[in-house]
Amino acid sequence: MDIDPYITRLQRELALAAAAGGPEAQELAERLTGTLESGVRLAMLELLTAAAGEISLDLDDAVVEVRLRGLDPDLVVTHTDRAVAAGPAQAAATEPDTGGTARFSLRLPDRLKPRLDEAAERAGISVNAWLVRTISAALDGGASRPAPRDGRGGWVR
Repeated sequence: MDIDPYITRLQRELALAAAAGGPEAQELAERLTGTLESGVRLAMLELLTAAAGEISLDLDDAVVEVRLRGLDPDLVVTHTDRAVAAGPAQAAATEPDTGGTARFSLRLPDRLKPRLDEAAERAGISVNAWLVRTISAALDGGASRPAPRDGRGGWVR
């Protein structure tokens, strides 16, 4: 997904707004547009990531992720058979809560991040979805611990 046209549009809108303020405002707007590009790009990536997370919560058989290819984000949909292959008990444990979502920062020791990424990849879901499932299982007494995928599309216990 090319987000450059959106950034260019924002720069053009800023220039148009500054034109009403005279030459000094236009000069300031020109200086700001160059420095704002990286901040706008990051904000757009955060928006896409948040949207992908919310969409994933509403999907029973897919996870939406944002992956960077250079400076451009790609939305990737990974289909999982978790609702069918997991069986009723596991499917119930993976269903999202119908309430809202909360956002918080999690600081992990450097040694845990690769292990977390590997566990989510083995499960065939995003890191966020894996954390939600694991936390839910832990809070529910661990009866429905997330099972890793066996690489052939089935679930393993």
